[in-house]
Amino acid sequence: MLPRPGTGSETAHTPDAACAPPDPGHRSGRRLDLVAAGAGALLFAVAAVSGTLIEHYEGTLHVSWPPLLAQWMPHLGPGTLPALLTAVAVIAYGPPLAARLSWRRLTWLSWAAALAWTWALALVDGWQRGVVGRLTTRHEYLSGVDRFDDIPATLRDFTKHILIGPPDNWPTHIAGHPPGAILTFVGLDRIGLGGGAWAAAFCVVTGASTAAAVLVTLRALGAERAARAAAPFLVLAPGAVWVGASADGYFAAVAGWALALLALAATRTVRAPRAAALGSGLLFGATVHLSYGLTLMVVPAVAVLVLARRARPLPAMGFAVLGFAAVAVAFLLAGFHWWEAYELLVERYYQGVARERPYGYWLWANGACAVIAAGLAAVAGIRRLPAAIRGAQSSARGAGSADRTVALLMAAVLLALLVADLSGMSKAETERIWLPFTLWLPAAAALLPSRDHRGWLAAQACLALLVNHLLLTSW
Repeated sequence: MLPRPGTGSETAHTPDAACAPPDPGHRSGRRLDLVAAGAGALLFAVAAVSGTLIEHYEGTLHVSWPPLLAQWMPHLGPGTLPALLTAVAVIAYGPPLAARLSWRRLTWLSWAAALAWTWALALVDGWQRGVVGRLTTRHEYLSGVDRFDDIPATLRDFTKHILIGPPDNWPTHIAGHPPGAILTFVGLDRIGLGGGAWAAAFCVVTGASTAAAVLVTLRALGAERAARAAAPFLVLAPGAVWVGASADGYFAAVAGWALALLALAATRTVRAPRAAALGSGLLFGATVHLSYGLTLMVVPAVAVLVLARRARPLPAMGFAVLGFAAVAVAFLLAGFHWWEAYELLVERYYQGVARERPYGYWLWANGACAVIAAGLAAVAGIRRLPAAIRGAQSSARGAGSADRTVALLMAAVLLALLVADLSGMSKAETERIWLPFTLWLPAAAALLPSRDHRGWLAAQACLALLVNHLLLTSW
């Protein structure tokens, strides 16, 4: 059974703590938060200016508004007013509600609020352009659904169509992912939910649940106070611009709930830890068959196990391995060989524009994309990770080990992103591709002083609104 709200390893917030004199370094710490956020904004500005020059003179970036895959197009839409109202509501009422609601209500409300935020941002571009048409272009998954009339035969031949050259090569996104991605949309089509509207709705609804998955993970690891502080930031994540509507939002949800179930199983904070472990394994198996790059979820998964504070593997973890193996063996028996397909994908990757995109630029410009997707509050929170890991903030914030839990988990996510960046397989479009990782980073804002939260929430919302109203994003 889950522990009741307010229980766990965290120190209770007492009136004495609330009235204690501010830490001598508090004011300088707040200045450093602003400096960090400013540095993130400057990084993006430099990437935009230098990228524009590179694209103008060399044409090698293949993005219209570097470093984002977008076009300059100031516009309003039917989602503008709902987006503004949602942002104001979360900024005004999010922090106090997150502090006092029961845990179950907070989790569901966070999902609902993230859903409202994501839908509103998607509808800024209009129903057809912002929702229905997103997944129906010639590069997207729905363009290949009709080729799966015979699913077993298509899976057996899947790798034969990855490279450009052979007849009927897969569209870009189908070729670039394991078949679990396209099979999701084939499944929706088979149950009568075909077409762009249903596909986009599925991605938005599932993708928005990532906020709840992060909360569940943090609480299971003994950081409920931090989870409550992070909830409004997870809701107003600027990455919602790309969750609605791209399949990577759906991928983020699958990976997020895999980690959440792993945390519940590893800490035994659920009534049936073996069932949670099995579910986690199944979802991890699905994750790596949705996107090759999500094998890097092993990094935060290891962090979760370490933070669970278990000296030896739990018997339940064997069920996680069993679940993962079941998915892997099922695809293998169906004729899909993951490693063979990945090697072909690498070759296909460099058959396209990736062979021209300069590694040197994207190595650091990808970081600028991550800043936009995670938000400036996340950047300010990340600035505090080293101190939180050392425990330097604990006495000032009364947070005990919760800060360290958040910091170590965020550090693991950042490490996974660093590996992805260095691989050279993520040159451009990372504002979308990295959503399974960047949607976790707003939780770092829980490390910021609570009195500053509304200001940082406003910064998150303004960033997302500016991106969505000044640019026409491609996802």
